[in-house]
Amino acid sequence: MAKTRPSRPRPLTLRFLSGLVHAHTFLEAIFMKTRGFEIVSKYQDDNLTLPTRQTKQAAGYDFYAREDFLLRSIWRYDFIRLFRLIKNEHPLTNKDFERAKKILKPYLVPTGIKAYMQPNEVLILANRSSSPLKHGLTLPNGIGVIDADYYNNPANEGEIYIQLLNFFPRDVMIKKGDRIGQGIFMPFLLADGDQGGLAQRQSGFGSTDH
Repeated sequence: MAKTRPSRPRPLTLRFLSGLVHAHTFLEAIFMKTRGFEIVSKYQDDNLTLPTRQTKQAAGYDFYAREDFLLRSIWRYDFIRLFRLIKNEHPLTNKDFERAKKILKPYLVPTGIKAYMQPNEVLILANRSSSPLKHGLTLPNGIGVIDADYYNNPANEGEIYIQLLNFFPRDVMIKKGDRIGQGIFMPFLLADGDQGGLAQRQSGFGSTDH
């Protein structure tokens, strides 16, 4: 009985290789993330809402409060007392300054959200136009800056907080799911010769402050 030769594997054809390349490109397009938002791991079961744009041409993504949060008014007794002392030209003590500092310290309202983006992009946090008019809420830092390497940092996984200060005479209760600010993705430019910092981000909010 004649022995049959084992069949040799057929060489990969150009058409087959081309198909693999297209399949890889297709899968890469599906799974590669460009920019967007995610819920922080420990809040996955808290029924949070990812930031959304309200209209087709809106630049900003509205952020929502992660939980109920009370924003106390800055016009509390100690702060009013401080104004009276200044008005009457009384000397202020360190205790007076510390009380005023405590009252004027901004609140960090948690969102439970983190943002990913390209290395040359930044997420700018801004106030909603209705917040000062209707609720007396302002961002004391003007804008917030979320860098690309804030995402998934070891300290807090990149959770985004909105700094707010209540300058109305009445306390404001923010309810879970209320809109508290907006974020805008933007590219940024580098100065000539700038290679960037060498330090690797390890901390979360305000980690590069001195």
